[in-house]
Amino acid sequence: MKGFVYAGGDAALDRDDIVGIFDLDNTSWSYLTRDFLSRAERDGRVKNAAEDLPRSFILCGDETVILTQPTAATLARRLEDQERTYG
Repeated sequence: MKGFVYAGGDAALDRDDIVGIFDLDNTSWSYLTRDFLSRAERDGRVKNAAEDLPRSFILCGDETVILTQPTAATLARRLEDQERTYG
């Protein structure tokens, strides 16, 4: 299904491009996640859509990482609402 999800700031993502939505508090304790995010930032693949401290990140199919202000639960709810509305 085509559609866009508002991720905060000026970021609206095509829902088909989203690989996963992750909570930073729950995932950043892992050295694997920290290493992944560090490499993505070093490679210029991180985009910050958060106006304040990011709470979650979205991994896109092109390996771009979007840091977002909304929580992972809020973003997941937006996807679910869109699915219910547009099928």
